[in-house]
Amino acid sequence: MTDGTEGDEALAEGLVVGEDGMARCFWHGGLPDYLAYHDREWGRPVASDTRLFEKICLEGFQSGLSWLTILRKRENFRAAFHGFDIDKVAAMDDKDIERLVGDAGIIRHRGKIASTINNARRAQELIAEEGSLARYFWRHEPADRPGTITLDWMRANPVSEVSKAISKDLKKRGWSFVGPTTVYAFMQAMGLVNDHIEGCACRAECEAERDNFVRP
Repeated sequence: MTDGTEGDEALAEGLVVGEDGMARCFWHGGLPDYLAYHDREWGRPVASDTRLFEKICLEGFQSGLSWLTILRKRENFRAAFHGFDIDKVAAMDDKDIERLVGDAGIIRHRGKIASTINNARRAQELIAEEGSLARYFWRHEPADRPGTITLDWMRANPVSEVSKAISKDLKKRGWSFVGPTTVYAFMQAMGLVNDHIEGCACRAECEAERDNFVRP
């Protein structure tokens, strides 16, 4: 453990120092599952259409809730939606919606369940047009490299001009539950931007992965 002075200084910058001596973004709260998500997933670039589809759907379910709630139900969501296989989800129907409305393992929001099926069908159309979801999303990667990420920025539920543009385009294509804030959270998680706070041990790791990542 670090001494209290170092911990307080880190906390003032939106960081916390763990028992391993590493400074990290504050938001994992020291919870093991959230800490693992922060360290191993959040901000690391993703090219898998299945993972991209899963994440944008789960961000839609997260709207109005905490991501931790969704994270802890993620395996249940995967079971409910065929591992977020786009074609299998697109084939789901009203009977599946009724079944999932009664599934206590997920968020039983009829509109969000129906939206996931709708978005799978829209994803099929987008893949037919673009070649892959990955190619579509990564061509929207912001041109500017990330600047200084601070605690105030992270607390502001940030959006960007890019997330607004993606949201507008997806809605035009018939997607739902893809507002600008939801899209920006998706961009953060999937590595289209690196929003680990300055001084977080994972920031440099994610940036190195982004530098070496082969864009679709």
